[in-house]
Amino acid sequence: MAESEPIRILVVDDDPEQRDAVAAMVAAKGYVPETAQHGEEALEKMGTVPFNAIVTDLFMPVLDGTQLLRTLLERGDLTPAIVLTGFGDISHAVSIVHDLRAFWFLEKPVQPQVLQALLERAIRHESLSREAAMLQRQVGYRGTLLDMVGESSAMQQVFALIQRVAPSAASVLISGESGTGKELAAQAIHKLSPRASAPFVAINCAALPEHLIESELFGHERGAFTGALTRRAGCFEQAHRGTLFLDEITEMPVGTQAKLLRVLQDGKIRRLGGISETSVDVRIVAATNRQPEKAIEEKRLREDLYYRLNVFQISLPALRHRKEDLSSLAEVLIREMNAKHGCEVDGIESEALAKLMCHSWPGNVRELRNVLERMVIVAREGTLRSQQLPPTLGVPQVNLPASDAPTGSVFKFREGATLDEVERAYIQFTLNQIGNNKRRAAKILGIGERTLHSRVAE
Repeated sequence: MAESEPIRILVVDDDPEQRDAVAAMVAAKGYVPETAQHGEEALEKMGTVPFNAIVTDLFMPVLDGTQLLRTLLERGDLTPAIVLTGFGDISHAVSIVHDLRAFWFLEKPVQPQVLQALLERAIRHESLSREAAMLQRQVGYRGTLLDMVGESSAMQQVFALIQRVAPSAASVLISGESGTGKELAAQAIHKLSPRASAPFVAINCAALPEHLIESELFGHERGAFTGALTRRAGCFEQAHRGTLFLDEITEMPVGTQAKLLRVLQDGKIRRLGGISETSVDVRIVAATNRQPEKAIEEKRLREDLYYRLNVFQISLPALRHRKEDLSSLAEVLIREMNAKHGCEVDGIESEALAKLMCHSWPGNVRELRNVLERMVIVAREGTLRSQQLPPTLGVPQVNLPASDAPTGSVFKFREGATLDEVERAYIQFTLNQIGNNKRRAAKILGIGERTLHSRVAE
């Protein structure tokens, strides 16, 4: 922690004398005290200013200390809290320390030296926790992006963009076909950001009916609508100080988009049926499988919301445009399916992999995952073979427009050929079909022209 950064302590108590006395003890230690009369005011202040520690009474009106700590725990807020308690409440305080992860409790009347010593320990704990989280992110970076496998230049560019934007607070719009890994990209942005220790909350805007999506986003009060039996925090509150991933943003009702825009502008939400507003600190990552500009033309996406979200854009390539990643993807997915299903598959034969290379993968990595999962379940052990492929993948053909593909243009290769030999033969076959146009062949095969030239020259 830099010496220039003030250490802020939030003191929460409905008794003004006790509140002022504790604040004075905090100030005497050289810290900056802030005060709140109850839990709701505390949450509002914590939504706008970061605190190094909290000192809170247990019994208060509006929102008491127990409810305050429970809300912080649900949000994933790790700010250490010291609970003030009377003599008869010690057992209750101990249970709060255990169940709600308070840092420690302190009996009234509060002794200045004891409080200051506890605060010093709590602040040191908070600082070490932040440093540990930062180190974990740095060490785990390679593992985090291994969830997004890609040695191709297209994916390396995506990884570079994620690295660049993650440390900032900028909103991000991810575009790409279904199954390209948009949520994985959003998770990588979150895990590499300063918000990594706070929650990552995802909501699929296309999966919820219009009458429920606002309740999911903003929460609701008890009795707000039929079936609302209890108060519920929405995704914004759940993601406080973390990241909210809005998948398929173009499927969100336009009326809800207007309310979302207001939240992004003001940083405050109001639960359905509520009268007061709650401050939220949330980073937004949105995603769509449509072209955003076309979605605006079709009135599926508000233009003002688009500009608010599109501070930084990342476009994920389709699998057919990065087929050089297929081998690495297959290796990782087979390992994942072995763990999931208790299998011992050790790899995939070159003929089967060659047939995977010939498929156009309209469902992208999600489709590849499903195909390999089926094959692993069928094989159980050993090497995956072409006989275990689904029938739709059994006959490899060049993905050419009908006008370019002559009758009988089926790619064949000799039995026992290596993967490199199959790849070279397939590239040459494609070139033969389109008059040796290397630029067009590279586009059809989903590889770069330089890669095509080097493979042909081998």
